[in-house]
Amino acid sequence: MADSPTQTSHTARIMAGIPAQNNALYWRLRFSVGDPVAVIELPADQAKRESILILRDIEMSRARQHARIDRIACPKDYAPIDGLSGDRETATAQAAAECLHRAGVTRVIADRTLPLIFAELLRQAGIDVACDITMNVESRRRKDPTEIAHLRESQRVTEDVMQRACRMIGLASARRDGVLLHDNSPLTSERVRAAIQHWLLDLDYTPTSPIVAGGRSGADCHNDGQGELMTGQPVIVDIFPRSSQSHYCGDCTRTVVHGDIPDQVLRMHAAVREAKRAAIAAIRAGVVGEAVHASTTQAILQRGYSIGLPPEGAPDSYCALTHGTGHGIGLDVHEPPLLDVNGPELLEGDVVTVEPGLYRADIGGIRIEDMVVVTKDGSENLNRLDEGLCWR
Repeated sequence: MADSPTQTSHTARIMAGIPAQNNALYWRLRFSVGDPVAVIELPADQAKRESILILRDIEMSRARQHARIDRIACPKDYAPIDGLSGDRETATAQAAAECLHRAGVTRVIADRTLPLIFAELLRQAGIDVACDITMNVESRRRKDPTEIAHLRESQRVTEDVMQRACRMIGLASARRDGVLLHDNSPLTSERVRAAIQHWLLDLDYTPTSPIVAGGRSGADCHNDGQGELMTGQPVIVDIFPRSSQSHYCGDCTRTVVHGDIPDQVLRMHAAVREAKRAAIAAIRAGVVGEAVHASTTQAILQRGYSIGLPPEGAPDSYCALTHGTGHGIGLDVHEPPLLDVNGPELLEGDVVTVEPGLYRADIGGIRIEDMVVVTKDGSENLNRLDEGLCWR
């Protein structure tokens, strides 16, 4: 599948926005800056398209060193006759339109992230704008060796912090009423979450809000968790940080139980482990994401559990997998492809999470998540951390 439609000699491609916020743009440039930029690929001969990066003048020297681009310019290099706006985003869009006008371009193809201000000013300049929703999507999915190395390192750091968090819970003491204690104070979801965030900052990772959901709060798969943690209850810990250096993400989930583990929790955990093994065994290039998810659901159903959100009036003992098997990961925590119903064909170089779970209102949840690289004949699991419930 091509990343964009066939383009004529009067058609260019454009991406724009702030690379520090727009990961599609950062991926194209492999260069981060906190101000608006425009990337223009001008029509040239059949073999090559000249790429131009328009950005703030004080960033030009740094861009020359790091950006994947042919030519660097600033907005004043392409000032229209009426001059540039004092607003940086508007000025960058005006310069992009003028650059295209001078090159004789009458039509541009943009990716799905193009800010509306760029589309509007291009149209005001008489340039037709078309959106190609597939532009660069397949290319971003096929991770190159450098990207895989970044993801491997991010997952290594995520596992290191995961181990600390799970041991913090597993090695806590328990009060007579079952509340866990750490340093003689109640251990709460908030305290564990704060510890995770501090550890990640020390390792130069940007911490998103990790999930630390104990007991009933874990029955909602995306509940962040709140309040005191209890002995004998499952605690879902889901950590998904981003490296401040490489910009690539980690994503790992483990479930920990302090003290004695109830039989129902043991059975749920065994089913989730089996579902994860079945899903990973099904992964290889050419298999569709829906088929991987089918392997997960089959394993869950064979263990006597359900699939889907609880129907109206379902008892608290209803126990089911309520979400897909996983998702792509890279510069964003959630990227294509999905391992779910309607999930597309997997490509060699895709990196995906595999994260089956079971959720029960009166007990909580169990989820285990690994990150795997899709290969021609199977997959490579980037995780090394134990997936058991006991972290004493």
